[in-house]
Formats: sequence, C-alpha cells, structure tokens
Amino acid sequence: MRHSTRRALTFATLATATALVLTACAGTDSGGDEGAPTPGGDEDFEPITEISLQLQWLPQAQFAGYYAAQELGYFEEEGFDSVDILPSGGDIIPQDSLAAGDVDFAIAWVPKVLGTIEAEGIELTNIAQVYQKSGTLQVSWADSGIESVADFEGKKIGSWGFGNEWEIFAAMADEGLDSTTVSITTQDFSMNALLDGDVDAAQAMTYNELAQILEVTNPETGELYTMDDLEVISYEDTAGAMLQDAIWADTERLEDPAYRDAAVRFLKAITKGWLYARDNPEEAAALVWDVASTAELAFPVGPVHQEWMMNEVNKLIWTDAPFGTIEEDAWAQTVEGALAATNQDGLNLITAEPPASAYSNEYIEQALAELEEEGVTVDGDYTPIDVTLTEGGQ
Repeated sequence: MRHSTRRALTFATLATATALVLTACAGTDSGGDEGAPTPGGDEDFEPITEISLQLQWLPQAQFAGYYAAQELGYFEEEGFDSVDILPSGGDIIPQDSLAAGDVDFAIAWVPKVLGTIEAEGIELTNIAQVYQKSGTLQVSWADSGIESVADFEGKKIGSWGFGNEWEIFAAMADEGLDSTTVSITTQDFSMNALLDGDVDAAQAMTYNELAQILEVTNPETGELYTMDDLEVISYEDTAGAMLQDAIWADTERLEDPAYRDAAVRFLKAITKGWLYARDNPEEAAALVWDVASTAELAFPVGPVHQEWMMNEVNKLIWTDAPFGTIEEDAWAQTVEGALAATNQDGLNLITAEPPASAYSNEYIEQALAELEEEGVTVDGDYTPIDVTLTEGGQ
C-alpha cells in the first residue's frame, strides 16, 4: 500500500507538467443525472484529507495518471494528506469494493459497472470518463481468415472473462451472430493461448497484450513478431465498442458536500497527473516502472513495455472530447451494446436502461473550470512517440 508522500525522482522537471495548454470545456453534456447534487456550494463541512482509489488491475502505465498524481505531489496540492492506490489482480471487483464502502473511488469499465448496478441494485456514478475510446482487440494470425467479427462463426475466440467479454458479444449481436455458434474460450492475461494454438483469435488491449506478442521471437525468422504476422480487429471500429476506464463514485455519498468536494479535488489532481503523462510519456512510463518494480503485486512487464503502454493509453484518453467528460453518443452506444449483448448461456449483460444517476459530468466540469482559474488548462492533443519493442519488453 502506497501513500502520497513525495519521493525524489530523477525525471524531467515539473515545469513542463504545470505549463499546460488551454482547452475549453464548454458545450459538453452535463450528464445523465439532471438532479445530481451540484459540486461545491456554500455548505460548511470538514474537508476529507484521506481517500482511497481501487484500480481494476496491477500497477502499470494504464494507471499512470493516478501514480503521477501520487508521486509528484498533485494530491497534496489538492489538500489530501494520504491517498491509497489499491491494485487488483482480478480477485477484487472495483465496483463491489466501492459499493461496500471499502474505498472512496474506483476505476472500472462502464459495461461491467452497468451490469453490477442492475444485478445488485447498487447506485454508482461515473464522474469522469478517462478513456474515450475502446482499446480492445481480437488478434489472430495473418493466415487465420479472421478479418472481421463476422468471421468468428465456428472459431475459438479467446477472452479473459471477468466482464471483459461483453464487447465481443455486443459486436457479434450487431453482426447477427448467434453466440452459441462461436466458442468463447477462456484465456489468461497473456498471448500464450494464441502462441500455443489454443484459440483462433486472442483478446488483447492495444496497450498491453498486443505488445506482448510483438515482444516474442518468431521461431521461423529468429526475429520478433511484427504486425505483418497478425490480423487485428479493433472493437473501436465495431458497434461493440464500449467505454472503458472510468472513475466511479458512490451515488448516495455524493449527497454529502464533503464527499462532493473531495471528488472534485481528486479529479483536479488526477487531471494534472494525466496531463503530466501526456506531455512526458517516457518519464511517466519510467515513473510507473519504478512503482511496479517495487510493488508487492505487479504484472511482470519491463520498462520498454511500459513506454509502449503509456503511448497507447494516451491515444485512448486525448481525443476531441474535453478530458474526462462523458460524451452522450459514446455513452448511448455503450448502453445499446450492453442491452444487445447475449452470452453463450443466453444471459444479457443488462435488460433495461441504466438509471440517470449512472453518470454525471458536473464534477469533472467543475474540476476543469477550477484548474483553468488556477492557470492550469487542458486540451486534447497528444503527439505519439516512437517505441521500439524489445524481447520481453525489457
């Protein structure tokens, strides 16, 4: 467990992180909850100074903005004395931890939380949509004949499960594919299932497992595999695309002015963290590698792999949408896909529209507005860097 104590870093100075570029937040939909409590206000309360954040996986550059906020003192700047960033190796369901009151905020994919909201009757609110695009892929060999979702019929399609499979089912539903005609095969969080021939196409993220296979030597050539060896389907290009890493808060607690205030301050800190990761991708990757290499639990990927991840994650975050805002059309597509998705057991992810309280832009909009007043402004530009992968990502 790590706290927000500042550590001596050898990375680039914070000047580049604080000299941030302007973007406007105007014109963004304020969210699905018209009756949501307005952040801030004139209420008297004791500010919250200790909070906890539940991640949905182990320390890696997927979460660079949160670690940057912790390591570079941005949480302290927003009045927090202690921020616990809690990893999960798959044994912890972030939204369940949040609903149980074990943590203050949680990171989770939108469809997973929508399923939990309906199945368990809990109330959670997406207060910041950090990832604006889906990073999920289905990767097969170039000679597999799998060029689109329509080609899944009769094939073994790998998936991690744990709610990560719903984009697959949503895309299949849009193609009119009966889910029972496709064998959804459980794979681990690597590309071993594809390498070993256990699946015809493996689930992967642009920022993680795709790089994992490109870090493996092709026995036929003695060189690393390249994109020419692969066929890649991006769910972002299908009707199955769903919103992924979002920051969730406890809906009922948002009635408490102290919690609302903490939510806005938390969003300000992590916005600065993600801005640092955008403007300093190599340094941010090194920062996360430093955290991961000394963590009790971490996935064994190397520093070059972290650079690849940081580069690809930035592409998912920095779009035309103001940072962290939930765009109505992307939310609607996620809900539509979640309603259409039916798994091999004939079960739906959700059967009804989620409650209006499931998302609100009010908190991130206030955070961005306060940052602008303080001279820290945000835009959506990211210039990708060139990352040359190495064997094992080392």
